[in-house]
Amino acid sequence: MARKPIIITKYDKDRLALFVNGGLRHELERAKIVDPEKIPDDVITMNSRFRLQDMDSGEEMIYTLVFPEEADVFENRISIDAPMGTALIGYRVGDEIEWPVPAGTLRIKVLEILYQPEASGDYTL
Repeated sequence: MARKPIIITKYDKDRLALFVNGGLRHELERAKIVDPEKIPDDVITMNSRFRLQDMDSGEEMIYTLVFPEEADVFENRISIDAPMGTALIGYRVGDEIEWPVPAGTLRIKVLEILYQPEASGDYTL
């Protein structure tokens, strides 16, 4: 089954080129690239803070997607080079995401974008 394209800003794509791993490369290759000013405000971009729901347990979580040097598990700051971070970039509110984990398959839904730099007019993060 083909996965729908994700949306990434041109700036994020350029900065992410420094961190490309196999999974991230695949995500970037299928991404629709847009100018930061034109990215919809319901898309997870770098430095976005968002609320997710585990589709199996119903548990809700809040995370921020960050570059590797800013990652902090205790502050729910997920690195883009972690499998979960790679899986989330470019997805929108309402999207459901599945990816394999050691215990099976994790299924999550993007519920809300709490902060997106581009929607706040910050194109330099």
